Amino acid sequence: MAENDKHRARIFLHRGDLLQARAAWEAAVKDDRRTGTPRELSNSLGNLGNTLALAGAFEKAEACYKEVLAIQRDERDPHAIAHTLVNLGNLYIGADKPEKARPYYLEALDLLKPLNDHRALGILYHNLALEEARLRQWEESVRLFTQALDSHRVVGNEEGLAGTYSQMGKMFLDSGRSVEAERCFNNATEHFIKLGNPAGEAAVLRELADLYEQRQDTIAAVRCVERLHHLALGTGRAPSAEDRDRLARLRAAHS
Repeated sequence: MAENDKHRARIFLHRGDLLQARAAWEAAVKDDRRTGTPRELSNSLGNLGNTLALAGAFEKAEACYKEVLAIQRDERDPHAIAHTLVNLGNLYIGADKPEKARPYYLEALDLLKPLNDHRALGILYHNLALEEARLRQWEESVRLFTQALDSHRVVGNEEGLAGTYSQMGKMFLDSGRSVEAERCFNNATEHFIKLGNPAGEAAVLRELADLYEQRQDTIAAVRCVERLHHLALGTGRAPSAEDRDRLARLRAAHS
């Protein structure tokens, strides 16, 4: 019975039907409490927590993750414990309670380092760097972003590299270091191009266009906005009115 519920839950989740997915995972949890192993119950609770987090039901998701954590601690599975700690940290970030995320991230870091799980470490260093940037601890943020990039490179995580370079660029911009920000944004665009991700590339190009406008480098800003037009046309869409107006304004300023 539980396996049927789990199968249905995955189908609903794939379709984006969070309401039905939640109901199916709740049924699977109920079945696993009666007849499942602790690991099966832990997996069902974790998936229910993920679904609740996506739906914005943060308190219920928190309860699921904490029960999962208790089971995993009993089973002494450091890898699983670390991933649940990261889930809890991410949940608090999503709930706009970043101060509660930090201890969970740090405990996860202590567990993941000896395991050399660089895919998870890359995400974790990235998240910790964002928190340091929020606190305006710029040098610590740079250090953590750099460690995130190193971990992404170990496993060849192009998405991680693109996202981390993008966020690192924003951090440098916020800290008044526009040369380093420009370098990061350019690296981010290269990785988004490799991924074939025009939306990601477009978001970074807008950051670059803003940076060049602040420097009064109109030619470079025009190139960025022209590339935005090209990306829109390449995906079968017309450039946005905002981008069209911006390009006209920049060209007029340059002429």
